[in-house]
Amino acid sequence: MTFILEPWPWYVSGFMIALVMFLLIMVDKRFGMSSNLRTLCSMAGAGKRTDFFNFDWKAQRWNLVVVIGAVVGGFIASEYLSPSKAVAISSETISDLHSLGFKSAGTAYLPAELFDNTVFTDIKGLLVLVIGGFLVGFGARYAGGCTSGHAISGLSNLQRPSLIAVVGFFVGGLIMVHVLFPLIF
Repeated sequence: MTFILEPWPWYVSGFMIALVMFLLIMVDKRFGMSSNLRTLCSMAGAGKRTDFFNFDWKAQRWNLVVVIGAVVGGFIASEYLSPSKAVAISSETISDLHSLGFKSAGTAYLPAELFDNTVFTDIKGLLVLVIGGFLVGFGARYAGGCTSGHAISGLSNLQRPSLIAVVGFFVGGLIMVHVLFPLIF
């Protein structure tokens, strides 16, 4: 059990990701998490109102299994295989987050200041979640996929738009963390 609970070396994960991507290329499939939202909307009948959702969603059923596996695997890992509920981050980052008002930094997996039930009574916290969620959802769709889809699938398929998207994600993330995040909090 110790083998499973201890962090694995990066090259094990890298090899497994490469193996999965190789197998997907061999069976001519594309992997992406955000595309499942389109599939779910199509399953629910959104294709009757919008052409974007009018496609053969049954051809994408296999990708829904990936989402279910990620959710179930994430639950099992967090509830049964995680020795600690806190994320190991540097003491400098913890002090920076404390100065911004995140007192739970370093002691919790998710900051309670953003993800606790009290956020629904705080207008600023609620706006951050709603606007951030909209921007992430819109951005993923506008970019033709999410960060994991472009960075893992797109780059492994040598797609130039994925390289451009990944560079944009990183630049946007740096601007958010170093410019906008301190202004918001």
